[in-house]
Amino acid sequence: MTGTIFPDLKGKSVYITGGASGIGAALTDGFMAQGAKVAIIGRSAADAFIAEMEVKHGATPLFMQGDISDVARLRETIQQAVGEHGGLDVLVNNAANDKRHSLDEVDEEFYDWMLAVNQKAYFFACQEAARHMQAGGSMINFSSISYMMGNAGYPIYTSANAAITGMTRSLARELGPKGIRVNALAPGWVLTQKQLDLWADPEGLEDHMNKMCLKEHLKPEDMIDPTLYLASNASRMMTGQTMAVDGGVVVSG
Repeated sequence: MTGTIFPDLKGKSVYITGGASGIGAALTDGFMAQGAKVAIIGRSAADAFIAEMEVKHGATPLFMQGDISDVARLRETIQQAVGEHGGLDVLVNNAANDKRHSLDEVDEEFYDWMLAVNQKAYFFACQEAARHMQAGGSMINFSSISYMMGNAGYPIYTSANAAITGMTRSLARELGPKGIRVNALAPGWVLTQKQLDLWADPEGLEDHMNKMCLKEHLKPEDMIDPTLYLASNASRMMTGQTMAVDGGVVVSG
């Protein structure tokens, strides 16, 4: 859990996709610790998580069940968050699916579904959020270092993440005159429970550790402070950027 305080986030209206599990749950926790009003969308019921937040923070996030690939439902939940929280200050496009696949096994249905979740939903969340944000708003699009590394094993996912950073740059240019900032955050391999259950075998973990400058695997909590930074006035003159938080696997400059 973060120990950093960003005073300007208190009372801000924050909308997070996938905010009840994995990295998203850590982000919800982090924003609520700042005193923000948090709204989240998720596919599955999240009663236990909501109850945990109530005990921990004395308040609950606004949870709305839905699939982000359903654009109409996505729009509806953003509008509901705006109505209940009195506006929208921060959008965090976090939800994604890194299901493994090879080139040969992909059919059109799977391709369309992967892009619907991993890129299309990001675009339309930004579109809807921009209609409600005032000057000073911040959009944070989660990408991944996977495309920077040229990783094999999920080519649609890496393509979508490259598209997210391109979209981020263009939207930063378009929305900048309105005072809205748009940045991307590219995590390294964050060991959520899903990753541990499905992909994180000892050989893969060792190989990835060898690529890291900092010899410690990332946890969901490691994404909290970077996201709060991008949401807060601490980064008020930062837009159109992609910030890698990966323990030093990729480098820029």
